[in-house]
Amino acid sequence: MSIGILSTGIYLPEDYITGEEIARMAGIPKEIVEGKMGIKRKTIPGSEDHTCQMGIRAAKKAIKKVNLDPLTIDLVIYIGEEHKEYPLWTAGIKLQEEVGALNAWAFDVALRCGTTVMALKVAKNMMIADPAINTVLLAGGYRNGDFIDYHNPRTRFMYNLGAGGGAIILQKNCKKNLLLETEMLTDGSFSEDVVVVAGGTKHPLTQQALEEGKNKLDVLDPAGMKERLEKKSMKNFLHVIRKSVLNSGYEEKDISYVGMLHMKKSAHHYVLKELGLSEEASIYLEEYGHIGQMDQILSLELAETSGKLKNGNVVVLVSAGIGYAWGASVIRWGE
Repeated sequence: MSIGILSTGIYLPEDYITGEEIARMAGIPKEIVEGKMGIKRKTIPGSEDHTCQMGIRAAKKAIKKVNLDPLTIDLVIYIGEEHKEYPLWTAGIKLQEEVGALNAWAFDVALRCGTTVMALKVAKNMMIADPAINTVLLAGGYRNGDFIDYHNPRTRFMYNLGAGGGAIILQKNCKKNLLLETEMLTDGSFSEDVVVVAGGTKHPLTQQALEEGKNKLDVLDPAGMKERLEKKSMKNFLHVIRKSVLNSGYEEKDISYVGMLHMKKSAHHYVLKELGLSEEASIYLEEYGHIGQMDQILSLELAETSGKLKNGNVVVLVSAGIGYAWGASVIRWGE
């Protein structure tokens, strides 16, 4: 059974913040922000750019692109962040209603910045298992930049967090952009390293917590996390890429394009070098920042628009998310 990507959609807010502005707020050199962190600018949400709403806008673009009747969508999976319009809310059901997928059913999934890749695996497996699911819409939004305190050096590696929405439509027996295998890896030893301390049942949101900035993202053991992560991160990153490619029936040398999340420049280049690929085999998202799990969709659209993707290309979408999770999905691009 073939399952392919029928369409994608991206929504980006009109507002941006520059690397120079981030440097000024954080009190660090502009050269560090633009050169080392790789942030020339990043998207920031406008007054109406709410999380699920950005996913709705991206989904409508994906639907319109192929003139798909929303009534033919069988399942809607919300792949956006849990930081959204309301704290307790199933955003997928709202998204289903707004795009007109009235014959579908919906649910939310979450794996931080690994959500899109994980959801591709979930959706494909559900489509194979259930003959009633033929067309699936994955969509959501991201604006975790709201949780960044630029005066907190412990979260410096997250200064790139931006905002936007993304969508992917999968369809059975689609004769293009075949979704092949996905490899996932999670490591719970990092599960409480990066958190928003206040606002949950363990530490309720209080006036004191707000005053102490505990409603923002923080790293509880920065030195320890850095030491442990350096031993595993790139190794796991490359593992999921190589395993997904192998399980898809290809070899590492067959990779044509890697849709990678935004991370510091040195890490981006390291991955490409290890895979034997040139810089042309990916797009570094320094003009957008890190839009969480939307990075892979954005990279895919930018690559398609710029003519980087050709029929028969082996494309790998790869992610990493705090928690920690690593994932990669392989697509055989084209007709």
